[in-house]
Amino acid sequence: MNLYETRRLLDEYLLFHYGTPAEVLPWAQGPSDALSFPVRSVTELADFSLAPHTALDLGCAVGRSSFELAKHCPQVIGIDYSQSFIQAAQTLQATGSLDYERLDEGTQCTRLTARVPADCPRAQVSFETGDAMHLRADLGSFHLVHAANLLCRLTQPHLLLQRLPDLVLPGGQLLLTTPCTWLEEFTPLGNWPQGSTLDWLEQTLSAHFTLAEQKDLPFLIREHARKYQWSVALGTRWLRRA
Repeated sequence: MNLYETRRLLDEYLLFHYGTPAEVLPWAQGPSDALSFPVRSVTELADFSLAPHTALDLGCAVGRSSFELAKHCPQVIGIDYSQSFIQAAQTLQATGSLDYERLDEGTQCTRLTARVPADCPRAQVSFETGDAMHLRADLGSFHLVHAANLLCRLTQPHLLLQRLPDLVLPGGQLLLTTPCTWLEEFTPLGNWPQGSTLDWLEQTLSAHFTLAEQKDLPFLIREHARKYQWSVALGTRWLRRA
């Protein structure tokens, strides 16, 4: 079975995207600064003084970053390879909420509800399935492209990087985050960066983009009540040159 089509992973991502701090991390000594990553990957990297009108959220999963972008962009498209993630995002777009289960321990679960915040204009967002390495030809170009923790989950990440100059309008911005977790189960060794991920991005993107900001963005994924994944993503913002 495809990892990204399991009910357990869908529930895990719904919690990651929509869980409240208390629902995700009830431990006072925990790394609370790593919560709300799908929001922070937008708000801590984007420059909204550039007034982006259109936005593309690649690898949008269950959509929280897409809804955050809609606060600033009248038109947002979220794309993900997982059908179950997109179905969940479409339900959230249509109704504003979706029930799911949080794994606590063993077979014990807690029923929770994912809710799109009221200040996120859901009508401005649409979701569709798609492959980030082979996006549809008529997708168009955008003032802002956001791709959070996607690159090191692609078999051929260079195919996305090659498409990015066409996806971002001149003067637009590209927001990339990655934990730089290169694994052969996702990406063949021959397609890994030769050297650091940041150097690789600069070498690949520099012909069309200028690196405007670099930032470390911690994030926390809960597996169950006593087990978490704490990681630090490399966050970058790039400006598309004319």
